Amino acid sequence: MHIKQVEGRAFLSIEASNQLKILKQKKLEFYKETKAVQETVNATSAMSRSGGDALKTPAFWCSRFHGNVSELTPVSGSAKGAFSKHPVKKFETWDLQWIEKVPECPVFCPSVEEFKNPLDYLQQIAPSASKYGICKIVSPLSASVPAGVVLMKELAGFKFTTRVQPLRLAEWSADDMVTFFMSGRAYTFRDFEKMANKEFSRRFSSTGCLPAKFIEEQFWHEIAFGKTEMVEYACDVDGSAFSSSPKDQLGQSNWNLKKIACLSKSILRHLVKPVPGVTDPMLYIGMLFSMFAWHVEDHYLYSISYHHCGASKTWYGIPGYAAADFEKVVQNHVYGSGILQGEREDVAFDLLLGKTTMFPPNILLEHNVPVYKAVQKPGEYIVTFPRAYHAGFSHGFNCGEAVNFAIGDWFPFGEMASQRYAVLNRMPLLPHEELLCGEALFLSNKLSDLACKNGVPSIEESITQRKVKLSFVHLMRFQHRARWSLMKLGAQTCIKSDNVPCGICKRDCYVSHVICNCSKDPICFRHEGELRNCCCKNNRIVFHRGNIMELEALSRTFEKEKDISNEIQNPEHQGSHFYLSSRSFYGVEDDGYSPYCAIKVEVNSESCSPETSTKQDGDDSDSEIFRVKRRPSIKLQKRSIDDTFCSDYQGHQGQRRLKKLCLNGRHLDIADGPSSINHHQKNRKPSLSRAYRGKAPESSKFGRDYSSDSVVKVKLNQNKRAASPFFY
Repeated sequence: MHIKQVEGRAFLSIEASNQLKILKQKKLEFYKETKAVQETVNATSAMSRSGGDALKTPAFWCSRFHGNVSELTPVSGSAKGAFSKHPVKKFETWDLQWIEKVPECPVFCPSVEEFKNPLDYLQQIAPSASKYGICKIVSPLSASVPAGVVLMKELAGFKFTTRVQPLRLAEWSADDMVTFFMSGRAYTFRDFEKMANKEFSRRFSSTGCLPAKFIEEQFWHEIAFGKTEMVEYACDVDGSAFSSSPKDQLGQSNWNLKKIACLSKSILRHLVKPVPGVTDPMLYIGMLFSMFAWHVEDHYLYSISYHHCGASKTWYGIPGYAAADFEKVVQNHVYGSGILQGEREDVAFDLLLGKTTMFPPNILLEHNVPVYKAVQKPGEYIVTFPRAYHAGFSHGFNCGEAVNFAIGDWFPFGEMASQRYAVLNRMPLLPHEELLCGEALFLSNKLSDLACKNGVPSIEESITQRKVKLSFVHLMRFQHRARWSLMKLGAQTCIKSDNVPCGICKRDCYVSHVICNCSKDPICFRHEGELRNCCCKNNRIVFHRGNIMELEALSRTFEKEKDISNEIQNPEHQGSHFYLSSRSFYGVEDDGYSPYCAIKVEVNSESCSPETSTKQDGDDSDSEIFRVKRRPSIKLQKRSIDDTFCSDYQGHQGQRRLKKLCLNGRHLDIADGPSSINHHQKNRKPSLSRAYRGKAPESSKFGRDYSSDSVVKVKLNQNKRAASPFFY
């Protein structure tokens, strides 16, 4: 190749220049062919988590996923409409001065010593930090193994698909809503990083990080008026970027998000099987302007997110106490009336569960809804508190990881979420009743051990324990009141050990449920109208747990504490916990009911084998049905008159106790005190479901102090074992 020198500069000869043009042309043609093959998409549908993103798989998807729709190969008009922008006057995005009016959330910088136990530290800062909805925690430990190395070497063959997010605002009317699409394109970590960095450089002509305020202004300008019509975001990706190397300090610490669910104060430790994204962390890999729309966590759980690497993220958070105001603003000023089903207060909550609603926070500020902001950098955690709505976006390529968790103070929020899911007939992810009963039993054992050691819980620990006790007492009072009413209506009873969803509202029926001839599905006690209007009467069967007396005794023990008793008995003291009290069967006091009074029970022995009738083939967890949507197949098996009641449970402790107390058909009045019941509880485990086995206390110690006015009355007629009335 001939090169000539002119005025100190080199240039090619004509022949060499022509050859170079030919090579460039061939390279360009090869690049286009390769790109066309790589970017041909086999779109696939995806299942979202409960309340997950509203996803669609567009048939038109056949070219690049970021940039402009006009650059795509031929697409339909409706496809272009999904990405086309137009002014949305309700948001007034032309004036971005509101950005400076959003205050920062609290930032915590714990020492290495304070950093040892995540849930202890989070419990300590929760009373103050929860007022802001979100907070930031700067880790004193660093990861010695980069996330990219973990995902490329420790997780061999790691790939993920992205979701395509239209980068625009919507009117949120019947004709204009935003939907996120599954791209179907598989990336390696490095491939996505290269694509994202290329887009960042193309836009800003820079490879370095830019000021957070500048990126924030650019995001809201772009989403309203810009030319970029779509971005890609890999969210809810199974896996973790925390290293398993013993030399990685952060990976070996309890702040490794893979360990959070198993810690001693974690409520979710009671679950045997993992729930992806709830007990197991998921990865979130974004690019410039990838967004997470306004949403609240499933079951109003806490969430914790760690920023592994890459560009920053901007977060917006709403305190949990302002969640109702947030929903009202969304209902009245964001969503159009054409997409709202009815006027109930849950209508906006239902649409927000789709996780595609994005709008600027200035509309919240205008209606006095508090909003706080955080800019999350690598090495920092963001914690969102129960019922705290949040949203945000990425400043460029980055990789984060998040998981849910719960401590004792979550239970009142979890009950509220369960009620809202029931109204919307949504299948829950978690068995709330089962978690509450398990934690109450565990707490009782823990307090007994602490008393033996003359220990005193910390102030933060006492607040958390009080939330558990209060929630549990409300539950058991309601269960006792409803069971008393149903027994008075002529229902029969039978012991159960499974946990099934209500056939009407899908709530978990851990403590008890009803089966009748009107429906083969279980019915929870919260449907008083359906149960009272049912014509089955004596053919109705109430299934309850075999350790129901233990649970009620524990509830009475908790209620002896003055602050718990005051809040239970005085509605004006209930404050934010008013929703813990179910209104079902609320007026039974006029019929002679009093809390924890004796209940006349007629045992059904000719039907009901709950172990075989409600368990699905192959199930080994009582809670599994709350993660796999399916209708229980419930059949009441006939038993011979010579069978003992609930014959499948002859080994149950409760039955052994009844048999021992009912010798020779005598009518025994046994005081509910240490000399009686506690004798039969000594050195045995609480009757927890399979979901708690291996995690329950060694012995049930909460039965030491019972009220003397509660009497167990057992009356068995030897000649009528089939249906024997007895009292407890």
